[in-house]
Amino acid sequence: MVRHIHLPGAVLAAGLLLAVAGCSGQVATPDGKTPSEVRPPSASAPAGGGKPADGKPASGDVLPGMVTVAVARTQLAALKVGQPGTMAGYSRDKFTHWAQQGNKCDTREVVLKRDGADVTQDAECRAVSGTWKSLYDGVVVTEAGKMDIDHMVPLAEGWRSGAAGWDAARRKAFANDLTHPQLLAVTAASNRSKGDQSPDLWQPTDKSSWCQYGRAWTTVKSEYALTVTEPEKKMLGTMLDTCAS
Repeated sequence: MVRHIHLPGAVLAAGLLLAVAGCSGQVATPDGKTPSEVRPPSASAPAGGGKPADGKPASGDVLPGMVTVAVARTQLAALKVGQPGTMAGYSRDKFTHWAQQGNKCDTREVVLKRDGADVTQDAECRAVSGTWKSLYDGVVVTEAGKMDIDHMVPLAEGWRSGAAGWDAARRKAFANDLTHPQLLAVTAASNRSKGDQSPDLWQPTDKSSWCQYGRAWTTVKSEYALTVTEPEKKMLGTMLDTCAS
């Protein structure tokens, strides 16, 4: 008499997988894929809304910590709308800058090196040569002394929108932030034209920079939980609308 042995379906499936693996020389994973089909995420793949893993600006961007347009729109929608606070008690001295960053370099010199091309520095870390293209007006400069380091969200604007209630350590971090898109080298003329104005009151003359400007401003305000006014929020939306879809 032939005895019939009934095996559960799961056991039969496992046996088939092992048989296939034996032919190919590879062991199948639980989902049926072989190791050649299962690859780890690329180490250089953007993370956190489009920021490169190495912290450098993404292709086409000149600022670190930039996010995608979609992420910026989400950030913008979540920003709290409020009336601007007063300037009572404000002083730039309450925002320690420029902080030392090591090797005799302060924040200004670090940004000049980061944002320029072929930048050389002396023994005191001062930029002595290089080329910089100003995001705001598209002007190319070859003298470091003609470049300012701009706070994307100006210190005074930060004060009016929430920083008045911060402690000294948080204000220092805000004034020297090299991780988020808060600092960039621009022409002195464009920086002084901007002053402490919000996007509804001042926009870069080079309209091709509006996409980056809107994303950067929105990201900084989101990161530091600063408020926006209704006209400011509307203009930021207009700037994001200039981004390529």
